[in-house]
Amino acid sequence: MSHPRDVLLGAQASGVSLPVCDHYSGVEARMRKSLQLQAEMTQEFGTCVFDVTLDCEDGAPVGGEAEHAALVTELALSAAPEARVAVRVHPVDHPSFQADIATIAGKAANRLTHIMVPKVESVADVQLAEQALAQAGAKDLALHVLIESPAAVHRAFDIAAHPRVQSLSFGLMDFVSAHGGAIPAHGMGAQGQFTHPLVVRAKLEIASACHAHGKVPSHCVVTEFNDTAAMRAAAQRAAHEFGYTRMWSIHPAQIRPILEAMAPDAAAIEVASEIVLAARAAQWAPISHKGQLHDRASYRFFWQVLERAHSTGCSLPAEVQLFFKD
Repeated sequence: MSHPRDVLLGAQASGVSLPVCDHYSGVEARMRKSLQLQAEMTQEFGTCVFDVTLDCEDGAPVGGEAEHAALVTELALSAAPEARVAVRVHPVDHPSFQADIATIAGKAANRLTHIMVPKVESVADVQLAEQALAQAGAKDLALHVLIESPAAVHRAFDIAAHPRVQSLSFGLMDFVSAHGGAIPAHGMGAQGQFTHPLVVRAKLEIASACHAHGKVPSHCVVTEFNDTAAMRAAAQRAAHEFGYTRMWSIHPAQIRPILEAMAPDAAAIEVASEIVLAARAAQWAPISHKGQLHDRASYRFFWQVLERAHSTGCSLPAEVQLFFKD
C-alpha cells in the first residue's frame, strides 16, 4: 500500500521538513554542551528534535575569526553520526565570509545539515553564498538565510524562491535597529514583537514567502530566556497565529517550551491518525469521518499534523509509527 508521503503531492507536501527548534550557541563550552544535549534528547524522544547551529557571526571574537571557524569545523566533524549540526557564518560582505566557507564547508560539508547566512539583502547575496560553497566543494549543501532589514523583507518572496534556500529566519533585533529608533525597544520583547505593526508585517511577509515556495519559516529569538511562560506564549503565537513551523532557541531552557508549543496535542494526533489510516484503507478516495467529508486536500493537512508530531517526539499509534520507520 502506498505511503502518504508519496500520495499527498502538492506544494505543502513536497516542502522541506526540519526539526521545529534551531538552537544557537557560539562559545566553545556551550557549543559542546549543546551537542551533548542534542544527543541526550534524541535518545529520549527517539528522533532528533532540534538542530544545533554553531555560531561564527556572534561567537567569533574580533581578530579570532579563523580560529573560531577551525573550532566549529572540529566540533562538526566530531559530532555523533546522527547529529544535526549547522553553522552560521559571517555575512557575505564580511572580510571573513570566504574564509569561513572555505574552512567550514570545505572540510565538514558532509557532516553539516546546512549553512546559515546572516544579513541577506537580496537574491544576489544568496548567489554569492552559493558560489562560495561551490568553490569549497560543497555544491549540494543547503542554505538557510536571515532576513534582518526592511529591504530584505521586501524581497523575501524572491529570496525564498531560490532553489538553494531551504529556510528563512526573521532577525528581530537587527530589523528593529534598522528603523533608526522608529520602533521602540518594546518591539524586541516577547510581547511587543507580536503587536508592533511593522514587526508583525515583517513576520507575516516572511512566513508567507516561505509557504509560497515550500520553504520553512523560522521564528526569531525571545531574549527573556529565564521567563518560561513568555517563551512558551511567544512560541505558541508564532506557530498558531503567524504560520511559523520552526523557532530559534538561544538558551537550553527554551528548547522544551518550543517543542511543546509547536507539537500537536493528543486530541489532534488522534483525529489525524484516524483520518489518515482510514484514507489509506480507502486507497485515498474520499471518506466520511464523524459526519465530515474528507479528501486529499484534508488528508494532506492531517498527514502534516502527524509529521509534526513525529518531529517533536510525540507519542503516535503503532500503526502510524510504521510510516516513519526507515
